[in-house]
Amino acid sequence: MCRHVAYVGPEEPLGRLLVEPAHALYRQSWAPRRQRHGTVNADGFGVGWYAEGDPVPARYRRAGPIWADLSFADLARVVRTGALLAAVRDATLAGADAEAAAAPFAAGPWLFSHNGAVRGWPGSLESLARGLPAAELLSMEARNDSAFVWALALARLRAGDTEGQALADTVQEVAAAAPGSRLNLLLTNGETITATAWGDTLWYLTGAGRTVVASEPHDDDPHWQEVPDRTLLTATRTEVLLTPLKEPEADTDPSPTPGSARPGGHPSPEETGT
Repeated sequence: MCRHVAYVGPEEPLGRLLVEPAHALYRQSWAPRRQRHGTVNADGFGVGWYAEGDPVPARYRRAGPIWADLSFADLARVVRTGALLAAVRDATLAGADAEAAAAPFAAGPWLFSHNGAVRGWPGSLESLARGLPAAELLSMEARNDSAFVWALALARLRAGDTEGQALADTVQEVAAAAPGSRLNLLLTNGETITATAWGDTLWYLTGAGRTVVASEPHDDDPHWQEVPDRTLLTATRTEVLLTPLKEPEADTDPSPTPGSARPGGHPSPEETGT
């Protein structure tokens, strides 16, 4: 389900990155080549991008398929950026959140997307919800698994974790609580890209001062590299680093005793007074 892509490099029109390549994200909305789950990504789309001198990204999201949005065609033709994150969506479950459920999600300088599904959602992550401040839960943009995974990662980022540590710990926390989940996460701050390969495809292409990280290659350039499963990717415009991720142990006790740590280092409700 879903396809996503992030880019950092020289300024380009959105369309040159998302529409013009032979197998761009635009085409992946109806004809993905490597998608393992689902076949059509028509349940919404979104693109977030950065303007020069402004660290807070802009977003354009819609509930329908990308190919049916004529306004996006105009945006893609004229808007230029040196960094973006975009996604087309195949919803795990039908819902009423419309475009709010479409990635990218955003906070401060960050854009975020989740390609995958949390097994057993929402019950499987009930124990993790207790470790989040109520304000974080109440301010979630949508009521789907991706928005909740973003809330977990964002709490870590706001606590001072690096992008890589935040995504790695979030993946392992969710995977322990909901084994079998697919957790390909994608994050950018406009300067770097951080991603996880966990249950679905992930590729990258780097060179000439630009890096693209995507669910699948958007063309047949032989320099695309596949990211192994269970891997954390961190990238700049010129460098890509791959770090293996360990398989977590299953969370067999959803109700820790007072004073014990919750998965991922979150304190228990007794410790925080919630």
